[in-house]
Amino acid sequence: MDVLSRPLIDRTLPLLAEGYAWLPNRMRDTPGPVVRTRILGRPALALRGPEAVRFFYDERNVHRHRAVPEPVLATLFGHEAVHTLDGAAHRARKSLFLPLLEPGRIAGLVDHVNAAWDDAVPAWGRRGSVVLFDEAGTVLTTGVHRWAGMPAHTEAEAAATARDLIAMVDGFATAGPRHLRARRARARQEERLGRLVRDVRSGAVTADPDSVLGLVCLHRGADGRPLDEKTAAVELLNVLRPTAAVAWFAAFTAHALHRWPEHRAPLADGDLPFTAAFAHEVRRFYPFVPFLGGLAARDLYWRGEWVPAGGLVVLDVYGQNHDESLWGDPYAFRPGRFLQRPVQRDELIPQGGGEPSSGHRCPGEGITVGVLEALAGRLARMEYTVPEQNLAIPLNRVPTRPHSGVLLAGVRPAAGWPGGPPCRRTPSAC
Repeated sequence: MDVLSRPLIDRTLPLLAEGYAWLPNRMRDTPGPVVRTRILGRPALALRGPEAVRFFYDERNVHRHRAVPEPVLATLFGHEAVHTLDGAAHRARKSLFLPLLEPGRIAGLVDHVNAAWDDAVPAWGRRGSVVLFDEAGTVLTTGVHRWAGMPAHTEAEAAATARDLIAMVDGFATAGPRHLRARRARARQEERLGRLVRDVRSGAVTADPDSVLGLVCLHRGADGRPLDEKTAAVELLNVLRPTAAVAWFAAFTAHALHRWPEHRAPLADGDLPFTAAFAHEVRRFYPFVPFLGGLAARDLYWRGEWVPAGGLVVLDVYGQNHDESLWGDPYAFRPGRFLQRPVQRDELIPQGGGEPSSGHRCPGEGITVGVLEALAGRLARMEYTVPEQNLAIPLNRVPTRPHSGVLLAGVRPAAGWPGGPPCRRTPSAC
């Protein structure tokens, strides 16, 4: 029997059981960075490495249309989202998001998140202890809503919206209660935002035309028509949800500062190059996206392995971010690696690879990095203790996070920051 016609055993159940480790484990059993297998009943080709990234994001090879499974659309991305489009339709929809990548826009979001953080921290201390993951989700939701020009939230409304945004991310890759919560959360938020879009278009609610809300309501697709209310709500969520999801990286940052406290001082002192390197190392080291998938646009060969047209092509994100050939000592947390040499675009891919302006790389990556840098500095300056707790990060849970969510006790704002004690250092250090 020819090697190309050999039946492939479906590996969906082992994937669900092993989570992030599944594909790297399979890669270790092969001579090259490629695995031929079967997932969800489809033949699949899994690949890794900068050259593989460029192959994966070439639309002549891989299409995203119809590639995202319905459970992921119904929770994480939304039906008819930008992630599901290709060609002219994708480029037209992505043009909605590209203005948000401008440095001034990102700085504005960071300012709103910082303000929400500084407003929240004094109350954390009065409560005795807080779960950072939960509190960061509310802070990020508050900040991104203000930045996006959304109607004002009460504190209770912000917390409820944050729970929904977090639930959408938390339940996309699983079955059972987490997935059902994610579906219900998306339905609630799409309904809420659909009503808001309708109110803006009718004039019942005023939106700044240059705000995220205004841009979404005014955007026209490749066919020249405005987005329907449901799709507009989906794309609003594709701004709000990823920003709230930085709560995962906030928890990972606190985890890293607890395990490697030597990194606290340069962050607290505002060392900008180190802060950027630290943020990149958090995104590289800690698990978030296990892999990305698309459909083969034609019969494809990669490193001698084959997948038929319509088969799955899978990019091993977690494995590449922990590839020894790229990172040397990949399981060591070492921010300095990003100060030693410039990292190429398709080497570090925690939010996908390729070109953001024309491809499928997450357009919000700059937002994630900017917000993470700001929160890392604020966490490093804060005073708190880390009580005994379960800080394990299980690789069989997708998306994973520290089991406890990172419990902080005795929180006090940083010296010289809003609500904090007087700064005891020189004014320039404050």
